[in-house]
Amino acid sequence: VQLSLGASGSMKIKCLKLVFDCFPYHTNLTRFFHLLLSVLVKFNNCAGNKGVRYETNSLDFKVRADGTVYAAHHVQMPSKQLILMVTAWDPQTLGRWEAIVRLLVAEKSQHILGLTEEPLQIYISLIHHSANGLRRQKRDWVIPPINVPENSRGPFPQQLVRIRSDKDKEIHIRYSITGVGADQPPMEVFSIDPVSGRMYVTRPMDREERASYHLRAHAVDMNGNKVENPIDLYIYVIDMNDNRPEFINQVYNGSVDEGSKPGTYVMTVTANDADDSTTANGMVRYRIVTQTPQSPSQNMFTINSETGDIVTVAAGLDREKVQQYIVIVQATDMEGNLNYGLSNTATAIITVTDVNDNPPEFTTSTYSGEVPENRVEVVVANLTVMDRDQPHSPNWNAIYRIISGDPSGHFTIRTDPVTNEGMVTVVKAVDYEMNRAFMLTVMVSNQAPLASGIQMSFQSTAGVTISVTDVNEAPYFPTNHKLIRLEEGVPTGTVLTTFSAVDPDRFMQQAVRYSKLSDPANWLNINATNGQITTAAVLDRESDYIKNNVYEATFLAADNGIPPASGTGTLQIYLIDINDNAPELLPKEAQICEKPNLNVINITAADADIDPNVGPFVFELPSVPSAVRKNWTITRLNGDYAQLSLRVMYLEAGVYDVPIIVTDSGNPPLYNTSVIKVKVCPCDENGDCTTIGAVAAAGLGTGAIIAILICIIILLTMVLLFVVWMKRREKERHTKQLLIDPEDDVRDNILKYDEEGGGEEDQDYDLSQLQQPETMDHVLNKTPGVRRVDERPIGAEPQYPIRPVIPHPGDIGDFINEGLRAADNDPTAPPYDSLLVFDYEGSGSTAGSVSSLNSSSSGDQDYDYLNDWGPRFKKLADMYGGGEED
Repeated sequence: VQLSLGASGSMKIKCLKLVFDCFPYHTNLTRFFHLLLSVLVKFNNCAGNKGVRYETNSLDFKVRADGTVYAAHHVQMPSKQLILMVTAWDPQTLGRWEAIVRLLVAEKSQHILGLTEEPLQIYISLIHHSANGLRRQKRDWVIPPINVPENSRGPFPQQLVRIRSDKDKEIHIRYSITGVGADQPPMEVFSIDPVSGRMYVTRPMDREERASYHLRAHAVDMNGNKVENPIDLYIYVIDMNDNRPEFINQVYNGSVDEGSKPGTYVMTVTANDADDSTTANGMVRYRIVTQTPQSPSQNMFTINSETGDIVTVAAGLDREKVQQYIVIVQATDMEGNLNYGLSNTATAIITVTDVNDNPPEFTTSTYSGEVPENRVEVVVANLTVMDRDQPHSPNWNAIYRIISGDPSGHFTIRTDPVTNEGMVTVVKAVDYEMNRAFMLTVMVSNQAPLASGIQMSFQSTAGVTISVTDVNEAPYFPTNHKLIRLEEGVPTGTVLTTFSAVDPDRFMQQAVRYSKLSDPANWLNINATNGQITTAAVLDRESDYIKNNVYEATFLAADNGIPPASGTGTLQIYLIDINDNAPELLPKEAQICEKPNLNVINITAADADIDPNVGPFVFELPSVPSAVRKNWTITRLNGDYAQLSLRVMYLEAGVYDVPIIVTDSGNPPLYNTSVIKVKVCPCDENGDCTTIGAVAAAGLGTGAIIAILICIIILLTMVLLFVVWMKRREKERHTKQLLIDPEDDVRDNILKYDEEGGGEEDQDYDLSQLQQPETMDHVLNKTPGVRRVDERPIGAEPQYPIRPVIPHPGDIGDFINEGLRAADNDPTAPPYDSLLVFDYEGSGSTAGSVSSLNSSSSGDQDYDYLNDWGPRFKKLADMYGGGEED
């Protein structure tokens, strides 16, 4: 606190600052804070303030000569506030000053340690004395703090304090209060009598809602003029134990390793009490009510009554016996007093976590299995183990190792992730002829290391016996892709080599037979018994079956085992070249100008052989016929190329066959007379053969050329006429419609079966469909175009009387009945009766049909029954009823 004394002698407050350290201090029954209060008070005066003395009215605090107020010893704050009276006096001037310091202690968490610096509110009321110490100066208002218990039952309003001014005897004074709880929300918690100055509380207080109130009291005269300076009123709500401790969680989950030593931390439970934590109302204590199960001890855990830390108190935690404990924890305020405190409970579920304190053990000491030779990825044995640790955890997962018995690494042991069994698997094929059995020693361990102090069990090792079974193995050629070298052209029947196979089955009496599997040129034979290979034809290096001078053939070796087995081998024959191919001249055709020295023909040779049976080549012209050397000459360029040119000054245009003898460098050398067709033609100034000259050189005269041109013109004319005729015919198709031949109409050839027969309904048929139209005018008057002779007339048809239910026994009725009976009795007919549709038959003569009926009968015929068939047949009956003929 820094106080400044002015020249006038009045005291002013310049700055306030409070610094304190807050440490939790523990005993078994009491918690309190050690408070160190350091207040520096300095008076700065121009005249003689160095002799000022200080003192306090408290035995707990003292003042040094420099004005420092300090705690004389460890101080336990009894409440949230502390009031000190600091007195300063000057022995020279006899001046005396007093300052009231009120310390408010803020709530701090019980777990926070260390220095805390924050400004606090200190309220100072000054009482001035005379310089000589005998005359009392004017006194300002001093109102001590007001304490109000919460949850008071009244009656309300309840008086708290009375405020009075020394001037109330001289003038009439009106009192009022302002601040939170008066004219600020919450409103009207406090009220004041404006005349008497009595202040009241109007309703019960709740410390948990608001712990303190800061009001200001005002005194004014009847005109509203301030009589006194406003005074601060501090109202503190005294806490009552009206709140139970509340756990943060109703269920707490914790874990502890099995085998943990006593004192091992498990978990922490926390309960909060809304009451004042600095009083017994908010001091919570914990205890364990019950533990389930009570094995191996009924008190396996204990709890710190102040912090809520649960720790182990007894040994013997074993997950394999008890996997989980349920502990009921009780929190009680009033420092745990069960008679006066309020309590609440929560559940702590403690899971005993697994540690690897049980080594895996084989269920038996020996295992056996069997494996066929030459097989891989085969499981030959399953190793079973027992582990009491938590399944499917690193403490339970088994890892198998082969300690001895498999130096070549034929086997491995894989772990089944579900059953934890060890699967002995073949990863490298075994050979019965080399090893008939294996004796393995295996060991099992866990994925996680064993806990401290746990040793491996004797049953963690076991023996595995694996028998190898013999199977028929295929013969094999020791030297596969066997390579031999020989000259091409060896005669047929020459023995080349013996290509034999080996049967690995030494303990089986078997014979091996040989055969060809692949012989592209069919040049070789193999002896089926001993594998001797001979030539079946002449081997030619220049054959298309040769690749890089090598001929490949594949042979098969098969034994007579059960089942038989076979192996293949490849024989490679490298053919050495001999000079058996004469060179060929290149190119076969050439072109040259009819005059010499304009251009030449470069020639070379091609030989199917290879070095040294190829070039350098020798080119020469034969002496016969003599015209060759007379007209032509050869100039050697190098060993592979030469030039052919004209010897004479002029040679008539045409095609000439020039023979040339080409000889290679083989031993012995071979030669060949090749003919090159040389086209001699006139050339332009650049030495290029002209087009006319090329034609002339081909041997065609002027007449032949004209004939060819005429033929081309005639051919083009014929094509043009054909195109014109096709377009004209296409135009006629669009302008004139063609008649369709009734015989070509596909509709006459389609039989439609719309209904099924086979019952009594087939007997009821409608003969009106057979009625002949009375007139054909609508058909004859049909518009031009395509006309169907079988289509039904378009237009309204006359109405006819309904025919009787039972048909008249006429010729047509008999015909239909006979057809129906034939269809019913025909075994080749479809499995249903077909309704035969008799449609309109076209524009034929009506009299013709009747005439056929008339001619089919002998003598006169009665046609009266036609009257019952409708108007059309009635007309026919009238016409032919008297036996008259048309």
